[in-house]
Amino acid sequence: MQTQVGIVGAGPAGLLLSALLHDAGIESVILEARSREYALQRVRAGLLEQSTVELLTEAGLADRLHRERLVHQGIELRYGPDEARERHRVPITELTGREVTIYGQQEVVADLIAARESYDGPIYWEAADVTPTGLESDPRISFVHDGARHELHCDYIVGADGFHGVCRGAVPDGALTTIEHEYDFGWLGILAHVKPSCDELIYANHARGFALHSMRSDTVSRLYIQVPLTEKLEDWPDRRVWDELHTRLQYPGWELAEGEVFDKSIAPLRSFVVSPMQYGKLFLAGDAAHIVPPTGAKGLNLAVHDVHQLRRGLVSHYADGSDELLAGYTDRCLERVWRAQDFSTYMTHLLHNMSDDPFDQGLQQSRLRYAWTSAAAATALAENYAGLPFDR
Repeated sequence: MQTQVGIVGAGPAGLLLSALLHDAGIESVILEARSREYALQRVRAGLLEQSTVELLTEAGLADRLHRERLVHQGIELRYGPDEARERHRVPITELTGREVTIYGQQEVVADLIAARESYDGPIYWEAADVTPTGLESDPRISFVHDGARHELHCDYIVGADGFHGVCRGAVPDGALTTIEHEYDFGWLGILAHVKPSCDELIYANHARGFALHSMRSDTVSRLYIQVPLTEKLEDWPDRRVWDELHTRLQYPGWELAEGEVFDKSIAPLRSFVVSPMQYGKLFLAGDAAHIVPPTGAKGLNLAVHDVHQLRRGLVSHYADGSDELLAGYTDRCLERVWRAQDFSTYMTHLLHNMSDDPFDQGLQQSRLRYAWTSAAAATALAENYAGLPFDR
């Protein structure tokens, strides 16, 4: 088998790259370890930066997104003791001229799969024993599909196969530097069939821990609470989750609506960065190269930015034979990745219970108040939350 770009992973990064390359007349083949049904049903992030929406729109992949999305122009912060809760809205659009979109990642994936299938672009679902080799000069990917082994020869390999994927591990030892930071707590998240109790996301700091009220649509709410990593799902029946959300999100005169919980999970918080994001003819994208705490809502958007940069480099290579953009892929991507790491860490420390030390807690409350009493602080928060233009 032969193609120009072999893509490992049919998540948003791999699928979007394939669509952008198709528009540029560049062939690709996608290999995915999971089933098509799994890809369509997997619930992940749901906040898109304006630059992400603009790229999807430019590529003709956002018709349904524009019909069904929720457009947000701010976020709300809640904090303070129960007897004196405070809340403040950060007016993102007013401060930055940019907006954010709520549209589930699984919906983005559905749109991208439909686009890929519309032009019969090959996707090998449930590909097993995927093994990239020849990364320096003769890239190829060996895999098993429907019981038969195949070998895909390609000019380049893109590893968009996530944190646990095989592509990063195919790079020789010592060629990549990995930087990690793990937190001792995670997010317990639920999806519920209930109209959201807010028009924009609520980020709440509370003595019992962080809480977030988000949404996926007008009828589905997405909510999170901070929990120790030692907690198990069986420790959190639905009633306990709702009671904790009521406590942490409370504000006088505001009520949290409840509904049927149809998904529940606990995810750890971590930061992870690989450098360089390329080795020979292999390029890493998305979670294969970096993970940020979800507090900043940057994961999916960073993956899309990676793809945007890869598209530019590959088009330049095939159109005029220049590899300058491909050579600079890591530097351009990591500049944005580290900005997102900084902001996501800032938001995590601003809103979560990080310490029992009264001094640390006093500093945190001061920073929360400063975020809305200072125009400069509010603008910095809004600018990072909304996301900078991709080519800035």
